[in-house]
Amino acid sequence: MRLVKGTSRRVIVVDSPDTELFEQAIFIVRNDVLCERGVSAQMLVDEACRVARSCSRNHAPRHVLPWRDGLLWALSGAVVISLAWLATVLV
Repeated sequence: MRLVKGTSRRVIVVDSPDTELFEQAIFIVRNDVLCERGVSAQMLVDEACRVARSCSRNHAPRHVLPWRDGLLWALSGAVVISLAWLATVLV
């Protein structure tokens, strides 16, 4: 974290599209954008929202197996172990 003394900064705060992990995304606007480039406030907000959404999609945590998939794998493992046990008993 940086402490900035004696300057004012413009920020855009966007509610996070991924509400499980983050509440907000905070964007610090470059000083030269509003003065020299003629960017409107609405364009800044739209770009901040777009970036927040894209980061949420690109860096989302890997999907955990649903309980049905976990149950399927557990039953499959039980069947394989049962067959292996049966093969050793019969041989």
